[in-house]
Amino acid sequence: MRRIQGVVVSDKMEKAAIVRVERWVTHPLYKKRVRRHKKFHAHNALGAKVGDKVVMVETKPLSKAKRWKIVEVANDST
Repeated sequence: MRRIQGVVVSDKMEKAAIVRVERWVTHPLYKKRVRRHKKFHAHNALGAKVGDKVVMVETKPLSKAKRWKIVEVANDST
C-alpha cells in the first residue's frame, strides 16, 4: 500500500480534494535538482481544508478520477 504526502490545493467538491504532491528529480543533462509536482484527486472523509498537509493511501477506484484516500491530516497551516 503506497503512502504519499501532499498539500490540499482545492476542497470545493463535497467528498473529494485535490492534493498537490511534490518530488525532487535530478535533471538528466544538467544534473541540477528540480522540483516536479502532480495533482491527485483524493477521497476527503476527514474534511481537510486548503493548505493542510495530508497523508494519502492508494485504494481501489472510488470514481473516475479518485484512486487515493486521505487518512491523516499531518498539520494545519493556520
